[in-house]
Amino acid sequence: MKRILVTGIGGNVGQGIVRNVRGIQGHEFFIVGTNSEFVSAGNYLCDKVYEVPYAYDENYIPRMIEICKAENIDLILPSTDYETYYLGSNKASLPAVACADGHISHIFLDKYRTYTHFSQHDIPFAESVLPSEYQGQFSQYIVKPREGRGSRNLFFNPENIQSFKDDYVVQNLYKGVEITTAFYVLKNGENIGHITFERELSSGATSKCEVTFAHDEWAEATIQKMIKAFNLTGPCNIQSIVTETGEIYPFEINGRFSGTNSIRSQFGFEDIRYAVEEHLLGITPQKPVIRKGSAMRILLDVIFPDTPLSEIKDKNTPHYLY
Repeated sequence: MKRILVTGIGGNVGQGIVRNVRGIQGHEFFIVGTNSEFVSAGNYLCDKVYEVPYAYDENYIPRMIEICKAENIDLILPSTDYETYYLGSNKASLPAVACADGHISHIFLDKYRTYTHFSQHDIPFAESVLPSEYQGQFSQYIVKPREGRGSRNLFFNPENIQSFKDDYVVQNLYKGVEITTAFYVLKNGENIGHITFERELSSGATSKCEVTFAHDEWAEATIQKMIKAFNLTGPCNIQSIVTETGEIYPFEINGRFSGTNSIRSQFGFEDIRYAVEEHLLGITPQKPVIRKGSAMRILLDVIFPDTPLSEIKDKNTPHYLY
């Protein structure tokens, strides 16, 4: 039985990855989950769970190496930005890791660096400047952390931009429909395909979404430019705004599996399966056939009868869903 480690099982991305691995037909996998705290919402999905330091902690990589050796891990599927960067930067010391190399993830971690690199390669991205360089270029703007996720610490049209240090970025504020485009690049550099959702967010995560084919030509051209510019491999996600005039402006890139992985697998785009097939099973994934449809996210309770939080371990801890 192949053994897969999924990081960040406390978050929706990691939990979606585990569910997708469980859904690969014809194969069984032993799944080890890791998280920054031992008891989280993802425990009930995993065969075994470990607590690990935050990715930027000096002990993170040594701890991950230790776990991989102890559990004979064959493949790591990262679910968070910083873990993607640090794991991608230490591939030589680890089993197979389904993500781009660390220097690419490092660019995508920083929205301002992403903008400057995209500009150099004629790839569209939301116009961005550092607070110290802002001179009233935009009629409306948003100030956000250069490194950040989940729609946290966003400031719309603040009066005193000079009060922000250069660990923030000022972006032109584009208004319109938000879309998210996921694609997967095989190890040979071939883009297997993509899927795009129009979506609504709640607390930074997708709450409602609908498959759209309206922007396929733009997506395919942009993805090919990204692959050529960055020598991308593995999963990637583009978050963009489509304006009323039809212009499309990416404003964030995630060089990892993104939060809609559990939804998009139900519409024909199974990037978790692609990673498992090419890294573990020696199978060349087939190009996806994307289906129409929409999805919503709901709350789900995991009940552990007669079990305190301190005694929750993994999927073998008695539980039921309600």
